[in-house]
Amino acid sequence: MMGIGELKLFIWISSALSLACISIGFTPVDNYLIDCGSPTDTSIGNRVFVSDSSNSQFLKTSQSILANATVSSSIVSPLYQTARILNGVSYYNFPIQRHGRHWIRLYFYPFVYKSYDMRTANFSVSTQDFVLLSNFQIKNDSLMKEFSVNITSDSLALAFTPSDHSFAFLNALEVVSVPDNLIVDDANQINPLKSYQGLLVQALETVWRINMGTLAVSAQNDTLGRTWITDEAFLRNKNLAIPITKIGAVKYSNDTVTRDIAPDTVYGTCRRMNSSGDPNSNFNVTWEFNVDPGFEYLIRLHFCDIVSNAANQLIFNVYINSLIAVQGLELSTLTFNILGVPVYRDFVTGLSSSSKIVVSIGPDTSTGSYPDGILNGLEIMKMNNSKGSLDGDVSAALFPSSGSSKKVGVLVGAILGVVIVLAAIALFLMSRRRRLARKQHSKTWIPFSTSGGGNSLSMGSKSSNGTATSVISNLEYRFPFVALQEATNNFDESWVIGVGGFGKVYRGVLGDGTKVAVKRGNPLSQQGLAEFQTEIQMLSQFRHRHLVSLIGYCDERKEMILVYEYMENGTLKGHLYGSGLPSLSWKQRLEICIGAARGLHYLHTGSVKPIIHRDVKSANILLDENLMAKVADFGLSKTGPEIDKTHVSTAVKGSFGYLDPEYFRRQQLTEKSDVYSFGVVLFEVLCARPVIDPSLPREKVNLAEWALNHQKRGLLEQIIDPNLVGKIRLASLRKFGEIAEKCLSEYGVDRPTMGDVLWNLEYALQLQESVIQNEPDEDSINQIGDVSPLISNVNPVDDTVTAEKVRGSSVGDLSDVSISKVFSQLIKSEGR
Repeated sequence: MMGIGELKLFIWISSALSLACISIGFTPVDNYLIDCGSPTDTSIGNRVFVSDSSNSQFLKTSQSILANATVSSSIVSPLYQTARILNGVSYYNFPIQRHGRHWIRLYFYPFVYKSYDMRTANFSVSTQDFVLLSNFQIKNDSLMKEFSVNITSDSLALAFTPSDHSFAFLNALEVVSVPDNLIVDDANQINPLKSYQGLLVQALETVWRINMGTLAVSAQNDTLGRTWITDEAFLRNKNLAIPITKIGAVKYSNDTVTRDIAPDTVYGTCRRMNSSGDPNSNFNVTWEFNVDPGFEYLIRLHFCDIVSNAANQLIFNVYINSLIAVQGLELSTLTFNILGVPVYRDFVTGLSSSSKIVVSIGPDTSTGSYPDGILNGLEIMKMNNSKGSLDGDVSAALFPSSGSSKKVGVLVGAILGVVIVLAAIALFLMSRRRRLARKQHSKTWIPFSTSGGGNSLSMGSKSSNGTATSVISNLEYRFPFVALQEATNNFDESWVIGVGGFGKVYRGVLGDGTKVAVKRGNPLSQQGLAEFQTEIQMLSQFRHRHLVSLIGYCDERKEMILVYEYMENGTLKGHLYGSGLPSLSWKQRLEICIGAARGLHYLHTGSVKPIIHRDVKSANILLDENLMAKVADFGLSKTGPEIDKTHVSTAVKGSFGYLDPEYFRRQQLTEKSDVYSFGVVLFEVLCARPVIDPSLPREKVNLAEWALNHQKRGLLEQIIDPNLVGKIRLASLRKFGEIAEKCLSEYGVDRPTMGDVLWNLEYALQLQESVIQNEPDEDSINQIGDVSPLISNVNPVDDTVTAEKVRGSSVGDLSDVSISKVFSQLIKSEGR
């Protein structure tokens, strides 16, 4: 371990090397700089903004106009002298090479071009997940809006949506990667003062970026292209603080605080309390900033002791909105008693109706130290609200769809299509966050017992609808936390096999050698105690070979952990796209769909009241070592209506892309909502692509709409997974498409039951497996023309085997029914 002297030498050498390499900053993987409307590229310092005329592959628009300003280049930046005017919903789509946080910078300067007065433009800007600007207007001066979004997909789509009878415009655009450590997950929350986690998933808008002192910092002098303005205009009493400049005193000592966090000019300047040598001085230095009410804010305070002669003299308090944020902040304790080492602290405010944020520093009178204090820099960043918006009380569903001119409810400018799904997921997130806010949720969980007070959950045996759920009685299913630590190698991150809405899933091995999947709840998740209880209660009541089995749970140490049987082959989604796993054959896909349908059919019919899953998707269909499908994740499941009722009225919950539009519109849940979601899964299985992909052309964004359109036109074979081309019998494909189409009927009453879906999937498999007599090549499965010959030479009809018998038996494994006999009675491809 280094001593203080060695550490000082190390810091000195590191600083010298840093100064020698001052021009070397962060190199972004994604670096899109667009000069909108310009016929040529534009250089700003050492950065080149390319013309979007020559790079039109990024822009998808129905109608746009290239505009030129008459403003002199000496008055305004070259970036503001051209613009692209957008008369309809338009998209900038950018491939993302590296997932993570990115700057999104939008440049605006309203000028008049022919009949277009950009001061009258009114429009919204949104990504797939967040609203950045809503009903945005700018009247006069140039403006750059900077956002920071954590991108987890392979593309970023920016949608520009004009309001009614208006248009949108944009002068320039940046989409640029930022370092991973720029925004970390943790912060300190004030009111009440406690730890905060969850910044990584937040979209942020830079509201203020301030350099305390007299020096501003231009984008050309910041490694990340940021602009820092001086603080003088924000000081309440300028006489209470003095500016200090000692840029050469700054020593960057580690990889945590680098010039990417803030440049030398920020850490080398500060405002210092003007105590004038009076040891009895007792006042605060205060800055006041205008903000939008109704949002939480991330406040980053930058400190660097460039004023002390001795490293232990500077002790002071920090206040945010008149609340203590740090009492007795002693910078030397954070920097190993070495002066000039930068540090920063992040704070998250609560929701407030105030339009002001007030930051103060002042003496800590409890220590008897000299009244002194400094602040070097400050950043205020707005955090997205519960609807996914950074601008007003609008939903993230503002991200527009194509192919429809209808509007949904209160969603301004949103177009029917993808919007329905996006609105539903936004409402889902909103309802959860609002409930947490009402309860003043402290993000701390408490243990519970499903038995009403005991410490263990015991499962008995149950029989429903002829299917036994046999579990040995009185066994303890409650695992000690230490046992799960050992099973997962202390929750080793390299053992993570999945991440969901509830938390991370780890592979594990119990003491007896049993492989398990351990799902550890994340306190910051939108899913919490209710979902934890629901999952245990559902899986403790029902056992079926096509439902993932619960082995146990743990609620020690305020943890919520679920332990399942281990599924060797992961998710169905992982085998369809995105993970590089081997492609599944058509037969395997059909068998997986059949298994999942059996599991869902059992949920719907296996007890007096149906169980509605509410989150049917390919990521929740798991595959064992034999590729047998099992339905998983019952945290959102809901007991269905009473026998004399048609539906359950409940808040909308589900997953983006799979949600039943009728459920969204009416908030009335039935088993047919699961059927709709399963229909989306069927097309996902056939086409092997995401259910929503904004990077695709408009007509392809929504898989369900796109595939349904091809199915209705009889062109389904044109969009199947390329790995399946030439490997599906046409009769099987037709039947499969019919099933999916019926599942996606607009109204639930027109959709089949899961029993009917299961029966038809079995039929599609039989059509695929059938052997045509006198066929030249029995291995050939490129079928064309009338499909009836495919099944014209089947076995004689066995009247003792009916479709109803199949559906009644499908709760089990159908092992007592001959599939060939079942389908031998069918001589036409229509089936049911």
